[in-house]
Amino acid sequence: MTAKYPSVRRRLPAGLFTLSLALAIAADPAAASETADDTAAADDAAQVEGGSYGGEIIVTARRRSETAQDVPIAISVVDGEQIDNTGSFNVGRLTQLTPTLQFYSSNPRNTAVNIRGIGAPFGLTNDGIEQGVGIYVDDVYYSRVASSTFDFLDVAQIEVLRGPQGTLYGKNTTAGAINITTNQPTFDFEGKAEVSIGNLDFKQAKAAISGPLSEWLAARIAVSSTSRRGTIYNVTTDRYIQSQDNIGIRGQLLWRPADNLDITLAGDWNKQEAVCCGSVFVRTGETQRPLNRQFAALAAAQGYAFPSENPYDRLTDLDANLNAGNEIGGASLRVKWDLGPGMLTSVTAWRYWDWQPENDRDFTGLPIVTRSQNPSQQDQYTQELRYNYTGDRFDFVIGGFYYYQRIETQGTEGHGPASSRWTINPSNPLSNDPSVLGGLTAINTQYLKNTSAALFGQLSWKITDQLTIQPGVRVNYVKKDGYYRRLVFAGDGSPVTADLTDAVSAARLAVFTPQEYAPSFSDWNFSYDLTATWKAARDLLLYATYAKTFKSGGINQNGVPNGADGDPILAAATVKPESVDHYEAGVKAEFWDRRATFNLSAFRTDIKNFQANVNNGQFGVLRGYLANAGKVRTQGVEFDFSVRPSERFRAYANGAYTDAKYERFVDAPCPPELSGGSASAPNCDISGQRLPGVSKWAFSFGAEANAESSLFGQDGQFYLGYDGSYRSDWSSNPSPSAYTWIEGYSLSNFRAGFRTETGLDIFGWVRNAFDQNYLEQLSVGPGNTGLITGLPGDPRTWGGTIKASF
Repeated sequence: MTAKYPSVRRRLPAGLFTLSLALAIAADPAAASETADDTAAADDAAQVEGGSYGGEIIVTARRRSETAQDVPIAISVVDGEQIDNTGSFNVGRLTQLTPTLQFYSSNPRNTAVNIRGIGAPFGLTNDGIEQGVGIYVDDVYYSRVASSTFDFLDVAQIEVLRGPQGTLYGKNTTAGAINITTNQPTFDFEGKAEVSIGNLDFKQAKAAISGPLSEWLAARIAVSSTSRRGTIYNVTTDRYIQSQDNIGIRGQLLWRPADNLDITLAGDWNKQEAVCCGSVFVRTGETQRPLNRQFAALAAAQGYAFPSENPYDRLTDLDANLNAGNEIGGASLRVKWDLGPGMLTSVTAWRYWDWQPENDRDFTGLPIVTRSQNPSQQDQYTQELRYNYTGDRFDFVIGGFYYYQRIETQGTEGHGPASSRWTINPSNPLSNDPSVLGGLTAINTQYLKNTSAALFGQLSWKITDQLTIQPGVRVNYVKKDGYYRRLVFAGDGSPVTADLTDAVSAARLAVFTPQEYAPSFSDWNFSYDLTATWKAARDLLLYATYAKTFKSGGINQNGVPNGADGDPILAAATVKPESVDHYEAGVKAEFWDRRATFNLSAFRTDIKNFQANVNNGQFGVLRGYLANAGKVRTQGVEFDFSVRPSERFRAYANGAYTDAKYERFVDAPCPPELSGGSASAPNCDISGQRLPGVSKWAFSFGAEANAESSLFGQDGQFYLGYDGSYRSDWSSNPSPSAYTWIEGYSLSNFRAGFRTETGLDIFGWVRNAFDQNYLEQLSVGPGNTGLITGLPGDPRTWGGTIKASF
């Protein structure tokens, strides 16, 4: 669980909540939720304290308002105040607070959010499948994981539900859900503003204002802007990369024509224009290629060397244009109608996503791959209708959900004058002719239409005051239709087709192969779960859960392997659904007159037909495609502890042991050390090896002490806070490689300041206080040359923040 830092009580906004799932982002020990089943209930719950440091935390994980200690789900919660205090303004930052949440991003599109080691395949994003961690904001499903890279905007609370949530939240939550609720319009005038500055030219400003427009109409508007210089210096372009440049705005109108009816219209727009995304040299490793085709020999042949072989010098020399233009927005209409016996909720939403990237896919300063960009545009429409009833012995929720998505992508990849010598075998005379591959270009076109509909229901039967049985079911239908075409052109503009047999064309076809196919997939699936809860004492809850759920099947949208006849292997164009069996047991306890909280959960998740990412070693033959691994298993133990002996001191510690591995994957892509040679096996058996991105051990811990005092005539508190995290080593390649293990590391963050009861807060902060060198990700360079590049984590950063509210 988790918490809220200050001892000041927080008023929860009325009429927020319940919807189809939880959002993409996640957090630490946390805070109070809001949204009651009706406005009056929300007001009754408004005066609560909570957070990772203990206290009562109100959540809506089961579509109704209840304390987190009464919910038979492993759940972490973080409120907006803790986000601000810890500088955790996006999902990547929040992973330091929540041990079982993993976040990896080489750019906004290629981002993975996982819980307990599962959720999304590790590697290039494929539009043809679902994510395994559902992301929701104010009851609206965000299907693009790129949304998790944006700054949080006027957030009231984030709930992270660990484990499958398929009954209430759908086919895209086999690993869990992240539910974000924003602050809602109020009929009392209020506002807040926050400004932060720091090193690396960090600047951040946030503001929100809310109040009545009439007796029945209220409005709220919030804005946020973040900018920061990059952390890696590009010696070729004489500029820093990996910068931050985010802006967002959110507006809401609440119409309350009657006491039992709330209608909320909301719209948001968010844009990123970062100089991003690149990497630095980390190491090389021997592959199965001949020595004259490995990185050292190829680089020496062109007189090339990286600007530094120490990744923590943070130097690169990428020569292609870099851009990560990312725009997301939409609108929603939410109706909440209190019918007396229950609450009827309707959520109608439209969202769009526009992605404009430019990358350097050879990872070097040589003009090998000079263009690599796959801009995409998405439109998404959702409709959910839900009825929630709460009674003395029975609670239930029933509903339906409809989803339509269309994605269009236009890709361009082009090679430069250094490609012939780098890509073609040096024994081939064509390797000395820059015109063979110079200017070679692939034009990719693809689209996806994704339609799904579901009916769901969950019942809580209070057999006795102590024993509750909770069954749930969901029936889901999905249909996906796709199209993929790749056309190839030589540097002179002439088409390169598969029927050409001359030596020059053969060399070009070894890099880019034309391809066209139109995959289609449709399926029904039935998810269900059963939870038994035993309230052994007022402050002691025990629960056990079994869930059978699915992640829907999909289609490969990035190309598939060709067969011996040169045609696409259509059997690889579709991917089977994942079938998930999940077992979990837990205990939630409060003691020491509720000054301390301890929660413990143990889980095991078995997945058949796990959707794994498979990467081809060549530059452009195949960017990556999906295949089904035989079986994956993740199991472990998690704990959350918080203590608050007095209003002057509080502390928390959370930890997780996660054992996630491939139980059976006999035809996986081989790691680089076993790839590249003519005698290399086309596939490797990696059964029994660890899943990528998962640390066996992960912890977060922190404390805050305060003392009442006054400053400049203002009564308040001086405070000192600390938040630390640790994670053990993990693999950064889908097939574990000796070259891509990232060592474990620990990070420490401090803050100190003064806050008043009138809403003024002034504090200084330092993140990664001991300037720990660590890597966020390692990548295998193309072509099996043995090149390994990486992304260093942020160095020590420091600054100050001023917040005010009224």
